[in-house]
Amino acid sequence: MTKVMVVDDEPLARQAIIFLLQQQGDFSRILESADGIHALELFEQESPDILFLDIKIPGINGLELAERLGGRCVIVFVTAYDEFAVQAFEANATDYLLKPYDDERFYLALDKAREKLANRQLSYFHRLMNMPNVPKISSYKSRLVIRDPGRIRLVDVESVDYFLGAGNYAEVHLKDGKQLLHRETLTSLEKQLDPELFIRIHRSCIVRQDRIVELRPNEKGDYTVILSGGQELTLSRRNKHKLAELLD
Repeated sequence: MTKVMVVDDEPLARQAIIFLLQQQGDFSRILESADGIHALELFEQESPDILFLDIKIPGINGLELAERLGGRCVIVFVTAYDEFAVQAFEANATDYLLKPYDDERFYLALDKAREKLANRQLSYFHRLMNMPNVPKISSYKSRLVIRDPGRIRLVDVESVDYFLGAGNYAEVHLKDGKQLLHRETLTSLEKQLDPELFIRIHRSCIVRQDRIVELRPNEKGDYTVILSGGQELTLSRRNKHKLAELLD
């Protein structure tokens, strides 16, 4: 059965969440903590599966706690502050619940957390059974948080064809032909993308491998890379050794 921990420095806020969880009746334990340092210690002792976490708590704040836990549990942030949503999703939060919330909104967040937990457990089981072609739990980015004036976009990495470097920014080119500007260097992005899905073919270009349909050698020793949408990119001579990866 699932083990849950609630971290909030306000006793009434903790009790409200605990009450809603108890209505479900299918949790092995419901733990609680009022500060980040104690929560970290309790986590190491009890290893809860789902964490309901406030942002502004004593000791270490919720965002720092999430970073220290390193994806070892499913996290739902519960806070009165909407300005931390971007950082929360960058920390791979499953949901961001703003106070005050109603029961329906809480249970929606709980359902999301359960679904993510179930997917993790299923993947872990398949790995133990050594079954081939089963998706693994990944530490690589599955979506990007892109800030536009007046809004925040959550973009699935699956929808990206390729990235082009533009100084401290990266142009994000999507399958539907749209183009977004993301404030992150190409080198930083490369470290966060699954190398089985994306490959850097040029110092200014990262491309999704399954979008590549043709390679054309050029006189200068580089290659023209043709994507399924007809776009033409360049695989530089210094990245020529990556041809084996593309042709495998």
